[in-house]
Amino acid sequence: MNLPSRPLSRRWLVRGVVALVVVLLVAPATISGVTYVLTDEDPGNLRASVDEPANGTTIISIQGFHFQGMANENKPARLVAVGPRGEVEWVHDGSGFDATWFYDVDPLDNGHLLVTATAEGETLVYELDPDTQERVWTERLPIADTHDVDLINDDELLVANMREDGKDDRLFVYNRTRGEIVWEWRFDDHYPEDVGGPSNDWTHVNDVDKIDEGEYLASPRNFDQVIVVNRSTDEIEMRLGEDDDHDTLYEQHNPMYLESEDGDPTVLVADSENDRIVEYEREGGGDGETGTDGEWTRTWSIGTEGLSWPRDADRLPDGDTLVVDTMNQRVFETTPEGEVVWEFRAPWAPYDVERMQLGDEPGGPTATDMNASGDHDLTGSSLSVRDGEGVSFWTVETFEDTPVEAQATEFARTWAHVTPWIRPVWMTGWEFLALMVGSVAVVGWGLGEVVYQRRRIRRGVSSLTGKVTEWNDRRGAE
Repeated sequence: MNLPSRPLSRRWLVRGVVALVVVLLVAPATISGVTYVLTDEDPGNLRASVDEPANGTTIISIQGFHFQGMANENKPARLVAVGPRGEVEWVHDGSGFDATWFYDVDPLDNGHLLVTATAEGETLVYELDPDTQERVWTERLPIADTHDVDLINDDELLVANMREDGKDDRLFVYNRTRGEIVWEWRFDDHYPEDVGGPSNDWTHVNDVDKIDEGEYLASPRNFDQVIVVNRSTDEIEMRLGEDDDHDTLYEQHNPMYLESEDGDPTVLVADSENDRIVEYEREGGGDGETGTDGEWTRTWSIGTEGLSWPRDADRLPDGDTLVVDTMNQRVFETTPEGEVVWEFRAPWAPYDVERMQLGDEPGGPTATDMNASGDHDLTGSSLSVRDGEGVSFWTVETFEDTPVEAQATEFARTWAHVTPWIRPVWMTGWEFLALMVGSVAVVGWGLGEVVYQRRRIRRGVSSLTGKVTEWNDRRGAE
C-alpha cells in the first residue's frame, strides 16, 4: 500500500535554508584553517608588491599581538629585513625570548640595529647584530611599555618614558657607562593636569629624537602636539599643535624633523587618528611656540582615504616617503604625488620602518623644496586592498556619499583596529566576517527555535520538575 507523501512544511524549508547559509558562510574559514601552513618561505603572510626596487634593505619593526601580558606565537613581535624587490632576507622573532612587543628600531653606524622592546614589567633595549642575530649588549630599564629609546653621544640612551602612574611621564638620558640618569625633563613641570589622557597614560609620549646638540624632538601623543625641548634651558623651544586641536594633529606618532633650503623648520609626522601623513613648515622664523613672526602651515599630506592609523613616516633622500600603515598591516614607499611604488604586507601591526643604509632619521627634501605642496590621494596601491583588510576598503568605498557614510566609516575603522588582534591567522578579513555572520545566524536560529518551541519546552520543564518533586517525596516517605 503506497502512502501519500507528506509535503515539506514551511518551517523545515526555512530551517534548511538557514542551515545552508550557515554552511556557506563557515566553509571558507574552515577550509583555510585546514589548509593553512606557516612556512619559512612565507612566515606569516609576508608579501610584497614592487613597481620600483627599493634603494637597499628595509627594516620593519612589527609590534605583534599582545593581551594582558600574554603574546601570541602565531602573531609574534618581530623584526623583518626586506630586500629591494620585496624578498624576506631575515626575520628576528621576539617570541623566542623575552620581548613581548617591538617598537622603535634604529640602524647604527656600525651596521647593527638598536632595538626597543617591551618585556614583562620593563623596557628592553639592545644592540642587534643582523648577521649573527645575537645581542651585542642589553640594557633593562625598570619602566614599562616604552616606545622609543635612541643612542646618543656614544654611550647615552635618550628615553621617552610614558605610562608612569601619577602623571610622572618624562624624557630622560641614561648614561650606560655610569649606570645612572644624567638628565630628565618632566611633563608635569610644563603642562597642566587637565590636558592629555588618564593618569596611567597621560602623555603617551611615543617618540624622542636628537635633532641637534642638546635639542630633542618629542611626540606626546595624547597632547596632540610635537615639541622641541632644549636640554640646557629645559624649555620648550618649538611647539606644533595643541591639546584637542584635532584639525592640526590627532594622536600623532613618530615625527621627523626637516629643514627647508631657506632654513624653515619642518615636521613630517604620522597623524594617526586623522589617518594621514602630514608635513608642516614654520615660515618666517620666530620662537615657534607662540607663533610670533612664524606660523605653522600644512604644506603636504597624503590620505586620508587608503590609510588606517599610520604610525611612521620617513622622508628619503630622493624625496619619496616611507610609511607604516599600521592597521592596513603594510609599509609602503610613495612619491611626493602619492603614487605607491613599493609595498610590503607586514602583519601584525607594524610600528617602525627604516632603510638600513640610510641610518636613523635620514632626512630629505621638504615638500616645499620639491614643489610638491598640496594634499594628495594615494594611487598605485593594490596589495593591501586585495590581500589585506579588504572589508574596510570595500565598506568605505561602497557607502561613500550615502546617508550611512558616517556609520560605514566608523565600522570600517573599528574593523581595521580590532579584527587583526582577534582573527585567527589562517583567515582573511572576508572569511572572518563570514564566520561572524554565520555565528550570529546560528545564535538567531537557536533563539528562534526556543521561541517557537516555548510551549513544548515549558511542558517538558514542568514534567521534569514534577518527576523530580515526586521522586523527592518518595524518598522522604521512605
